[in-house]
Amino acid sequence: MGASIAEHDHDDDSDFAESHEINVTPFIDVILVLLIIFMVAAPLSTVDLPIDLPTSTATPQKKPDKPTYVSIKPDLSVAIGENMVKRVDLVRSLDAMPDASKERHVFLRADRAVPYGELMDVLEILRAGGYSKLKLVALEGVPDGAASQAAAPAKP
Repeated sequence: MGASIAEHDHDDDSDFAESHEINVTPFIDVILVLLIIFMVAAPLSTVDLPIDLPTSTATPQKKPDKPTYVSIKPDLSVAIGENMVKRVDLVRSLDAMPDASKERHVFLRADRAVPYGELMDVLEILRAGGYSKLKLVALEGVPDGAASQAAAPAKP
């Protein structure tokens, strides 16, 4: 068994000549990695408890970067974010959160089927625990005047 290495007459510098083409493969790899990161992170930034929120015609306000949601489900159970808590442990659980501050805004979400008295009980628990900056969450609705104008046919 033998091997032979042929000698070439051409110059070795031609193998390492400059290429004037843009290599987009690393760029595409970076974009795909970023896409995967955003696809994984996007669902984590929402509260996913199924609650039928009432509508409101109030002007929407800017939401903070990391909102704290307290939700009341139709079966009257209470959750912070997506974690179910007992009502007696509600304030203790809010205090144990990493960004614990009595001055932060707490967003209260309640299902449409929740009785008003139950909503007031949770508000009272939060107020007694020192949380006074409470905001109620609702879906955006159409003002009554605009809804009746849209439903009425145009007159010539």
